[in-house]
Amino acid sequence: METLSVALGDRAYPIHIGRGLLGRSELLLPVLRQPKVAIVTNTTVAPLYLDQLAGGLRRAGVTVAEIVLPDGERFKDWQTLNSIFDVLLEQRCERSTTLIALGGGVVGDMTGFAAACYQRGMPFIQVPTTLLSQVDSSVGGKTAINHPLGKNMIGAFYQPRLVLADTDTLSTLPDRELRAGLAEVIKYGLIRDLPFLEWLEANLDALLARDPQALAYAIHRSCHNKAEVVVADEHENGERALLNLGHTFGHAIETGMGYGEWLHGEAVAVGTLMAAELSRRMGWIGSADVQRIESLYVRAGLPVCGPQLAAERYLELMQHDKKVQDGKLRLVLLQAVGRAVVSDAAQPADIFGAVASRSPHV
Repeated sequence: METLSVALGDRAYPIHIGRGLLGRSELLLPVLRQPKVAIVTNTTVAPLYLDQLAGGLRRAGVTVAEIVLPDGERFKDWQTLNSIFDVLLEQRCERSTTLIALGGGVVGDMTGFAAACYQRGMPFIQVPTTLLSQVDSSVGGKTAINHPLGKNMIGAFYQPRLVLADTDTLSTLPDRELRAGLAEVIKYGLIRDLPFLEWLEANLDALLARDPQALAYAIHRSCHNKAEVVVADEHENGERALLNLGHTFGHAIETGMGYGEWLHGEAVAVGTLMAAELSRRMGWIGSADVQRIESLYVRAGLPVCGPQLAAERYLELMQHDKKVQDGKLRLVLLQAVGRAVVSDAAQPADIFGAVASRSPHV
């Protein structure tokens, strides 16, 4: 096991990364305020890992309530969120009861938001079971649900007390989900860590083959990058926005096509290529750079062209992005491969052209 720290002063918390961690209740017990927890998971993850996590806690004398949600991005809404509150109230959970998220990004986001709201704030723990959640969404305290007009538009910044990333859970992850997680891993190399990008180019085949050492390194390096950015800018007033490379375009795909039709990582891959093309049009990177990024996504088995969605629809949906400021659309772009920047200088014609470049039907 390796441990990183998200150094947020008195709200600092560890990220434990390793194999066989789900049953190690001794890693969780020190952060519990009372010997009672509620585990939130979904219908896919529950049969695989709920007994292992809950069983270890029960053997340690902890009372465990279980909340099993339907699986899928389309359930990341008020109705499903309210079903979490129903169980917390029925089980007489208190402000000092700990909520544990066992699952991927949807479960983690919803559990964190529920924890931020229930009795005005209860502690929670992230136990991510997908590559995407282990390298990104479980770290940093972003919690949210979706709205029909925009992804993750209703939520809160609310930090967990612990992240427990058991890499053994990746053995049951579908190939499509693994590839989607790699999109977020690649992002760290593109925005701030060129040596990591070069490592990914050399080791991508090992990651796709689920080599344990390669996966552990990629998760650790990604979390290290994420933790540094979060500590520098917890509430996304500046540098943290760089973590959203490709997300403004990608969220438009997810919202426009209907939540769940495209996986988040798939949409981010296409969105990143749109951002790269826009960066090229602004004279910051060259065609060879765009091709380099595309080649890595192709090797990862990720899409490099968008869905049947008109460019005008992209632009409409992107106006709901959280980085819009004073009515101006701010985008994360690449000044160079390995160095990102937030800019509102892109012209509408260039944005349209960047979208069209990845939408052959436009």
